[in-house]
Amino acid sequence: VQLQASGGGLVQAGESLRLSCAVSGSTASSYVMGWYRQAPGKLRELIATDLGGGFTHYADSMKGRFAISRDSGKHTLYLQMSSLKPEDTAVYYCKANIWFRDYWGQGTLVTVSS
Repeated sequence: VQLQASGGGLVQAGESLRLSCAVSGSTASSYVMGWYRQAPGKLRELIATDLGGGFTHYADSMKGRFAISRDSGKHTLYLQMSSLKPEDTAVYYCKANIWFRDYWGQGTLVTVSS
């Protein structure tokens, strides 16, 4: 199983960005996926989880400016980020839990300039 995250880059504060995470190599039809981020010098933190069936969960600090979604047909997870702030600068990772095993993408860097 491989996860390929993409969509990161350099943006100005206040702008929006959409990240994608494509899953390949799995025949599982449903699984939990999530987005995490790790800022320089900080621990990796949860942003949001897509539980499948339209159910999502957001970390309290991430509610409002982040939206997680999934295109099951394309085996792709998305993270729509809006009103970005310099403190959102981090490497963003996607994760999939398939058959009780966690798989991580390689991360995509988001840099927000003030």
